[in-house]
Amino acid sequence: MAAACARTVCKVGCNILQSPASRRTGTVSYLLGNVSAHGSRRAYGTGGTGGPGLRSKLLSSLRAGGGRVLGCAVLLGGGLGLYNTVKFSFQQHLAEEEQQVSRGGGVKLTLYQYKTCPFCSKVRAFLDYQGLPYEIVEVNPVMRQEIKWSAYRKVPILMVDGEVQLNDSSVIISSLKTFLINKDKSMSEILRCYPELKSVNDSGKKVTEYSNKYWLMLSEAETTAVYPEKGMQKEEMKWRQWADDWLVHLISPNVYRTAGEALASFDYIVREGKFSTFEGFFAKYVGAAAMFLISKRLKSRHNLQDDVRQDLYKAVDDWVAAIGKKRKFMGGDQPNLADLAVFGVLRVMEGLQAFDDMMENTKVKHWYRRVERASLNHEGRD
Repeated sequence: MAAACARTVCKVGCNILQSPASRRTGTVSYLLGNVSAHGSRRAYGTGGTGGPGLRSKLLSSLRAGGGRVLGCAVLLGGGLGLYNTVKFSFQQHLAEEEQQVSRGGGVKLTLYQYKTCPFCSKVRAFLDYQGLPYEIVEVNPVMRQEIKWSAYRKVPILMVDGEVQLNDSSVIISSLKTFLINKDKSMSEILRCYPELKSVNDSGKKVTEYSNKYWLMLSEAETTAVYPEKGMQKEEMKWRQWADDWLVHLISPNVYRTAGEALASFDYIVREGKFSTFEGFFAKYVGAAAMFLISKRLKSRHNLQDDVRQDLYKAVDDWVAAIGKKRKFMGGDQPNLADLAVFGVLRVMEGLQAFDDMMENTKVKHWYRRVERASLNHEGRD
């Protein structure tokens, strides 16, 4: 509306300039005379520096200039008004865009995590790729005071707008991806599609699982848009589950394979995690020794070879073979949720001997670097 008013003022100024009446001094004299008669006492006080002499000189000069003076004044005022309107609109548009980006399309996300946890790394890979801003709360793995408010005592936990709590890395990723595509449902409505299943395992320990956690809750048309080729959805779900059920269990036996590697791993964990001085010292030396012994049991539990590196190499090469030579990613030209899950799991080994050995002895390097760039550059934002 302001822009329309400014354009109207500009048109009036042009009409005054082009009008034959603007060449007659009477019209302007009449207008200025009215202004002088009604407004001079307020505009020019008799005791001020302007005085009647200055007023008469100003009126005389304006009368001499004719209507062109008034036309120029009106035109200038309209132009300035239009400029300020456009400037304000542009600034408002930038502010709205910045607000939308800063809140991730309208939601505030807070991730409670251990930085070196592969499941937390999966969630960060997804959030970074999608360009969703989020806050990180690093949880102390000993006391876990940061999540004492939660009945669910594992990480990752993702809070949406401080109200909706998402648990389990795969549920977090599936529900958020659904939310980004399906604009008609709230996060609470989407979360109801992933119900909790509580049970007791063979060891008598209570466990919580989630139904449908590898599914996106989309309409038929939305599903076709996300998975345009036959078999893409099934393939993505299969390898997402593979990352959770198999690949993640190869990490600990490999990073704690020897006493030296276990110590290096815990040095990294303490450095990147949230520990007090005493907790850090205790974790580094006692934790490293404990995990070196535990890794031997994990090797037996998961039927791994004596040289656990060979299991890691085979798993990674199986993944690369599933992508094939004609695709950059399992998702084609862009990473899909399986790409991001596998990348997130493998990333926690960076800086350790197991990661260097994997990059040197498998074919995963080029794929890994492509996903890394896509995540860092937020290529899934659009």
